Amino acid sequence: MAGEIAQCDLWFPPITLPVGFGQARNPTQLPVLTMVTGYARWLLALLIPSRKAEDLLAGWWQLIERLGAVPRVLVWDGEGAIGRWRGGRSELTAECQAFRGTLGTKVLICRPADPEAKGLIERAHDYLERSFLPGRTFASPAEFNTQLADWLAVVNTRPRRALGCAPSDRITVDRHAMLTLPPVAPTTGWRASTRLGRDHYIRLDANDYSVHPGVIGRRIEIIADLARVRAVCDGTLVADHERIWAWHQTISDPKHAAAAKVLRRNRIGLLRPALEPEVEQRCLADYDTALGVTSADQGADEGGVA
Repeated sequence: MAGEIAQCDLWFPPITLPVGFGQARNPTQLPVLTMVTGYARWLLALLIPSRKAEDLLAGWWQLIERLGAVPRVLVWDGEGAIGRWRGGRSELTAECQAFRGTLGTKVLICRPADPEAKGLIERAHDYLERSFLPGRTFASPAEFNTQLADWLAVVNTRPRRALGCAPSDRITVDRHAMLTLPPVAPTTGWRASTRLGRDHYIRLDANDYSVHPGVIGRRIEIIADLARVRAVCDGTLVADHERIWAWHQTISDPKHAAAAKVLRRNRIGLLRPALEPEVEQRCLADYDTALGVTSADQGADEGGVA
C-alpha cells in the first residue's frame, strides 16, 4: 500500500576507506544507513561516522528529509541505537522514542531470526554491493557519499521487473500517502553542556576540538552533527570545526591558538611584579650613620691598618 511502510537497516560495504590523518576504516567500521519504501521501492542511503544513536538518528533524519515525507511505519532489525524485541513486543530506546514521536510515525522492530520481514532492504544491500561498488575508488567519506548520491539518482529511475516500472514512476503517489514532515525537526546529533576547562578543548567521539579561550571557566553548549562540531556560549558561537572521522586527533583553530597565546602573555605580565619585586638601593652612608661611625673614625682605622 502506498505510503504505508519503509524498511531501514545498516549496510557495511566490504571496502577500506581513508578518513584522513593517515587512518582508514575497515568494513565493520563503515555503517551505511539505508532505507527503501515498500510501494515505490525508492532507495536512499548515506554513509555515517558511527552506529551511535547521535549519528544514526542524524543520518536517518537526513534520509527522511530527502524523501520529503514520513512513511507511516518504519521497520528495523534490532539495531542497538533503535531498539530490540523483548517480551513479545518491540521495545524502542529513549532516543528513538523521542525521534519517532516528533515524526508522528511508528517504528517496528522485527522479530529475531526473521530475515523475510525485511527482504526489500536485504535485496537493496545486495544490489549496492554488486552494482555500486565494483570499479569505484573513494578518497574520503565525503567522496563516497557524493558518488553514492549520484548513483542513487540514476538507479531510482531504472525500471524494476517486480514493479513493471521505475521507482520514480511511483514515488509521487507513495509520498502523497505518507505523513507530512514535522513543522519542527527532531532533535538529533550530539548535544552537551559543560564548563570550559583551562585547556580550552572539548572532546567529541575520541577527538579534541579547540574553543575560543575567552570563555574559559564559563558554561558552553556543544552541538555537533554529521558534518560540523560547534560550541555556543550565551548565544555566541565560540567554536566551529569540520567533523573529523579519524580518531584521537587534536583539531585547533588558528584564531583560538593566537588568542590563547595572548592570554598567556598577559597573565605572565600580571604575575611578574609579584614574583620579582623591586629592591630599594640604599646609600652606604646610611649604614655608617646607623652604626654611629664618623669620618674621623674611618681615618684612624685606615691609619692603623697602614
